[in-house]
Amino acid sequence: MTEESAAAPTSKTPWHFWLVGVLALLWNGFGAYDFTMSFVKGDAYYRSMGMTETAIAYMHAMPTWMYVVWVVGVWGAVLGTILLLARRKLATLLFAASLAGAAISAAYQYLTAPEGPGPMPAVIVVIAAFLFWYAGRLSKKGVLR
Repeated sequence: MTEESAAAPTSKTPWHFWLVGVLALLWNGFGAYDFTMSFVKGDAYYRSMGMTETAIAYMHAMPTWMYVVWVVGVWGAVLGTILLLARRKLATLLFAASLAGAAISAAYQYLTAPEGPGPMPAVIVVIAAFLFWYAGRLSKKGVLR
């Protein structure tokens, strides 16, 4: 690493960086908790979250490729948030992957769920899109390196 690259100028961290970063960590942390508990506690967790037996059966019938989409959506967001807080440009790529996972998952749910998924999949997509946009904006301004 040369002296010039070590001293490369970066933009000052804006006040909203920490606000967005902490809120993203809480939001995506819950997504990771939800994902983990779905596998650790299974049906008991689903019932504790108010899911009906029909919705639980729907989860069990989900195809394997949708689990891959779910993994990319959830863990891409978690890793993207960690890299955002570490001010790394790679956060933008991970948020893009997370957005793709969230969008595919939402489309699948809206097209196939027997009881209708309600607004939550759309809310998740909107937040994922915001985080992708936000990381891209910070990257262009030189806040992320």
